[in-house]
Amino acid sequence: MAYDMYQEVILAHYRSPHNYGPLEGADRVGEESNPTCGDHITLRLKVDPSNHRIDQVRFEGDGCAISMASASMLTDRIAGLPLDEAGRLSGDDVLKALGIPLSPVRVKCALTGFVALGRALHPAAPSSPAPA
Repeated sequence: MAYDMYQEVILAHYRSPHNYGPLEGADRVGEESNPTCGDHITLRLKVDPSNHRIDQVRFEGDGCAISMASASMLTDRIAGLPLDEAGRLSGDDVLKALGIPLSPVRVKCALTGFVALGRALHPAAPSSPAPA
């Protein structure tokens, strides 16, 4: 019976995702795709430079109910957090928020937004030019 409640929450986030849409002037951007299920999430952050908090967060993309709901729930969780606190979130935190058991394939779906967040928080260093 408890799983039914969590499934309803997941479907509600899937049908009407929170913080969905573009974010002009984002300071940080992270993307992740899950080719197994066709999920793709782009997560954008605006960071307040005075206190290093996530001032605004939005995501765009498409995918299955699990990936979209998970990304929606994640954006709710990180809005207003300091960057270092958002960086301490784990994949287990994301999975616990969903509240239902997932197969290994669905775990990848659930973590698509989380991986995009990691890429936004820790952008890759620019590559150095190849030696001549």
